[in-house]
Amino acid sequence: MVELEGLTGHIEFNSRGQRSNYALRIMQNSRDGLRQIGQWHSEQGLSMEKKPPSINVTDTLFNTTLIITTILENPYVMLKANYLELEGNERYEGFCVDMLKELADILKFNYRIKLVSDGVYGVPGANGTWTGMVGELIARKADLAVAGLTITAEREKVIDFSKPFMTLGISVMYRVHLGRRPGYFSFLDPFSPGVWLFMLLAYLAVSCVLFLVARLTPYEWYNPHPCLKGRCSLLINQYSLGNSFWFPVGGFMQQGSTIAPRALSTRCVSGVWWAFTLIIISSYTANLAAFLTVQRMDVPIESVDDLADQTAIEYGTMHGGSTMTFFQNSRYQTYQRMWNFMHSKQPSVFVKSTEEGIARVLNSNYAYLLESTMNEYYRQRNCNLTQIGGLLDTKGYGIGMSLGSVYRDEFDLAILKLQEENRLEILKRKWWEGGKCPKEEDHRAKGLGMENIGGIFVVLVCGLLIAIFMAVLEFVWMLRHTPGTENKCEQDAHSDQLTQLSVCEEMLRELQGIVLCQDSLQLRRRRSGGTSALRPHPLHTEDRRARPTGTNLSNGRLCAGTGLSEPLSHKLTQEAAIVARGCSHIRICPECRRFQGLRVHPPGTPRASPTHSDDSFEWDKTTNSSEPE
Repeated sequence: MVELEGLTGHIEFNSRGQRSNYALRIMQNSRDGLRQIGQWHSEQGLSMEKKPPSINVTDTLFNTTLIITTILENPYVMLKANYLELEGNERYEGFCVDMLKELADILKFNYRIKLVSDGVYGVPGANGTWTGMVGELIARKADLAVAGLTITAEREKVIDFSKPFMTLGISVMYRVHLGRRPGYFSFLDPFSPGVWLFMLLAYLAVSCVLFLVARLTPYEWYNPHPCLKGRCSLLINQYSLGNSFWFPVGGFMQQGSTIAPRALSTRCVSGVWWAFTLIIISSYTANLAAFLTVQRMDVPIESVDDLADQTAIEYGTMHGGSTMTFFQNSRYQTYQRMWNFMHSKQPSVFVKSTEEGIARVLNSNYAYLLESTMNEYYRQRNCNLTQIGGLLDTKGYGIGMSLGSVYRDEFDLAILKLQEENRLEILKRKWWEGGKCPKEEDHRAKGLGMENIGGIFVVLVCGLLIAIFMAVLEFVWMLRHTPGTENKCEQDAHSDQLTQLSVCEEMLRELQGIVLCQDSLQLRRRRSGGTSALRPHPLHTEDRRARPTGTNLSNGRLCAGTGLSEPLSHKLTQEAAIVARGCSHIRICPECRRFQGLRVHPPGTPRASPTHSDDSFEWDKTTNSSEPE
């Protein structure tokens, strides 16, 4: 170990050649020069003679009155509604005013707010001088500049900034272009009018092809009365013209139909139509909810690149602001083209205030470039404004002060404390939220009103009215073309004279029967003529003779080679109606199912049970306990 006395005092070195048993003084630079505030010893460690300055009470700001320069800008600094009745700082409100109060409570200083004389933030002039709040700080006319003052490298050269109290970026504001609002017939919007037209044409084409194919193929013609084997060759085709148009409707509405294709060709047509309807219905259902609930925007531009690539929409910034300086100094090609457009455009696209820029956006084809925080604030209060694309850059707002200001460190610490305690975020929510417009990212489900789906009720009512109108026409047609509409007048029960009832009387009588839950008009007519209308009438000699073959029915035809008379076919249809009414002496055959289940026996054929004889045809009841009667 080596010890010696040097110019600075005692010096010791250990056996390893390292200095030992020494002390270092800790100095602080202040207005009075360097002063010792602590000592560090190699053996004893750190020993502070004075605690670090507290941010609550400081020697430099305690009870000091600062001049605050600012500019009127919503929501940072605003005049109160009754500012004429107030004086001093009480005339102002806003985010920056509340932040000043928070800083004053922490640092224990007083302040006086005054508006900047020229009403601009500050830009450099041709002779090197600055305007606005920056110019007042340089000229020492104000101690602080508290506003939405953007921290830029050019401003940092002439003034000092505190740590940023808010982070933001440049954004594009444009007015909202809304498409057609959801209306009564919004359920038609998922498909364009052209698609609806082609769907109608497809329906008509499929119906016609189905009718043609079903008539051509022999496998769609079948005997509906297998009980009359060997005696009746009545062939029908279930695909009449009406059924051919009704079958695709049932498939399209996903409700099915009692008609089932029998032939391979008709099944092919049906399968293709079902596959078509599956895709159409799935696509319609997937898009229906969006078209009923969402009010779609039609925006001609979607990004800043789209804005730079066109000239129909004018765009500009605030004159003398940091946004204008950003485009002026930018070396990015897109931003350079935008600056050249704005700088050369006449009349000028630059505005003097944010309010002027927003008014220009709403009243003309104009896009305004401004800070994102201002964009968000005004969009919350005007639903006709929207933001286009994302942010063009990232920057922050800071408190401006004179170059070399002794207050900088203390304001930095105070702002950090406000951020850590989320007090700045609370102030931002206080002044930004509360607008009447919902947030764009709010996609919560909302109930549908009549303005969204009212059209389907209109369609329902129209369909019911058309059905009633058609029923009336059918009723009148039946009365005009059905014999036996004469009946005894109910007002004169003892009179034998028959009165021809008018159409209105018949309809009124039918409606009365509906209200009283009575039988239909047709059954009352049949009862008026006795039971003979319900039973098969005996065939006369000339009626027993075979009629010409090939007689057309409503949905089928008679084939040659049977000798079956036409009245028999009418009997079959008539007896089928009796079965439908639930007569106890006749039941449905399990083989026929479609019309009736009666078997025909030639005269003289032995029967196992008593039967009802009616001239040349005899009918018996098929025994099968499995079928309902």
